[in-house]
Amino acid sequence: MKKIAFFCWVLLIALTAQAQSAKKLFKEAEGYFEEKMYSQALELYLAGLKLDPENPKANFNTGLCYLETAYKEKSLPYLKKTQQVKPDIHKQLLVFLGEAYQYNHQFSEALKQYQAFLNTMDKDDPVASYINRKMFECNNGIRYMKDPAKATITNIGSVINSKYADFAPVISSDETVLVFTSRREGSTGEELSPEDNQFYEDMYISYKANGKWSTPRNLKEINTDQHDACVALSSDGKQLFIYKDKQGGDLYYSDFDAINNIWSKPQSLGDNINTKYYETSISMTSDGQTIYFSSNRPGGSGGLDIYMSRKTPEGKWGEAVNLGPSINTPYDEDAPFIHADGTTLYFSSRGLAGMGGYDIYRSEHNEDGTWTAPENLGYPINTANEDIYFVLSADNKHGYYASAKEGGVGEKDIYIISMPPRKTVEVASQIKTIQVKTAAPTVKTVEMKMQEPIEINSNATIVKGKVIDAETKEPLVADVVLVDNLTATQLEEHKTDTEGAFSTFMPSGKNYNFSVQKEGYLFHSENFDIPEAKGFQQFDLIVELKKINVGSKIVLRNIFFDFDKATLRKESTAELENLLEIMQEMPKLKIEISGHTDNKGSADYNKTLSGKRAKAVVDYLISKGIPAERMRSAGYGKERPIAANDTDEGRQLNRRTEFEIIGK
Repeated sequence: MKKIAFFCWVLLIALTAQAQSAKKLFKEAEGYFEEKMYSQALELYLAGLKLDPENPKANFNTGLCYLETAYKEKSLPYLKKTQQVKPDIHKQLLVFLGEAYQYNHQFSEALKQYQAFLNTMDKDDPVASYINRKMFECNNGIRYMKDPAKATITNIGSVINSKYADFAPVISSDETVLVFTSRREGSTGEELSPEDNQFYEDMYISYKANGKWSTPRNLKEINTDQHDACVALSSDGKQLFIYKDKQGGDLYYSDFDAINNIWSKPQSLGDNINTKYYETSISMTSDGQTIYFSSNRPGGSGGLDIYMSRKTPEGKWGEAVNLGPSINTPYDEDAPFIHADGTTLYFSSRGLAGMGGYDIYRSEHNEDGTWTAPENLGYPINTANEDIYFVLSADNKHGYYASAKEGGVGEKDIYIISMPPRKTVEVASQIKTIQVKTAAPTVKTVEMKMQEPIEINSNATIVKGKVIDAETKEPLVADVVLVDNLTATQLEEHKTDTEGAFSTFMPSGKNYNFSVQKEGYLFHSENFDIPEAKGFQQFDLIVELKKINVGSKIVLRNIFFDFDKATLRKESTAELENLLEIMQEMPKLKIEISGHTDNKGSADYNKTLSGKRAKAVVDYLISKGIPAERMRSAGYGKERPIAANDTDEGRQLNRRTEFEIIGK
């Protein structure tokens, strides 16, 4: 009995000491918590909870601390514990629980918590506006997660990311230059910020060679002992834009000195851009003539708005013009990124139909100066947390952004997004007065002067248009496919909208097979051979698809032969494969492949050459298993022109290979 009593006495002392230790840790943590030093408080609360895991106040404050950090989703178990142990600890516990469920993408459960809180409130309570907005976000989240974007998100790796926070990546259009901001050890001042006890922000640069990133270099020539953050990089990687904590927050630029391999002293963008208010982010078109930036200056829709400015003949940035209510809302819009095509704007918004915090959106610039309705990039690119500072390669394949994810290298890491195929965005008409629904049930009217139409140049090609039925002229929903003819690699595939509209971006320097395909119709193809140095150009097409009927014919615009020869060039592969697919899918189809020329040369020679070229196409299909009896070849030479032969353009149209259905 004495041994048992002694054991109980020792255990009591140990438990008492443990309780005292936990109490001490909680008290110290509370001091940091009251000073809003959440990272320091969190570390102490977690240590104390190991000794006293049921403490309701410590669990509650730990949950609140996590809600103030990059790892907001970690708040959930602590707030759930609080609700179990002491549900009346705070009148807004249900709100915090709703937020925690929302950050974990448990939107249905978050809605229950928000609704339960609303049931306890007076309908005129101003907090109702916030709760209604959060419920709107949750319903959006449910919708987006049911139809996720086909995107793959990959950590860029430990060569770039550190155990500290790495964020705000910016890239050159060809993805060979990466500049980012980091709070890693070895910063220029090697001092900790008193605000959060982390190293001050510094900018780093890395170069890609042979598919690998180099070890990042600290840009010591332009970093200071205070915060220095990159916000944009020119498409050629030669001009860097920087945010500095001056007069409320200003934007600067630095030029790369290739001879000395250093960046110039940062210079202000001028009084038309920088004000005594908050200017946070910027992006520049590839021709260097237009910038888009964010500011909370008076006269906007509310919060941060996105503005544009054009360079004057004197080389200065002109008057800032608000992009208007097509883009801006009464909430914050930030981190604009204008794509290399010069017409596609990506930005983050807290006011549109998002899942929580900032979501990333895309909008297209119209010729009349308006913007299409912003399109949410969807889950998993967007989440319930802050999704911001997104940039995209010129070929639309890779997006870059920073996020705090489980399993990352550090506190916040840079990630690469393998982007899904582009979707066509419905064009919105210009609106000068709109109604914007706030989070509350009330409606706010915003009047805004739209910016004047601007000419934007870019080293890219845009093909826009509409797909219709050749007979009825009714719009068709069809697949638009873009292929690199040289490599036969598919670069993009997307559907037209319900009105048959499409928009496709083509980086310069490739030979493209642009085709439109729909089941039950013959495909339509166009060839775009765009030189490397070709400037911005736009093509507007009306594509008429013909049904697969006897007598229907199409021109095979991506069948290529060497001059004066009948040997198929490898650039013909994608077109031949499209033709092969039709023959395989419709085993009873019978066709004629015909060759045609312009009027240069003798009739006999042209007829012989065109016949040999047509036969080369048939021979290709036979080599792929299509029975010879289903096909015939014919050479018509110059007998069947489709255009006048008195111009280069007309003669080019007449030199063609055709596909015609002769039986089915």
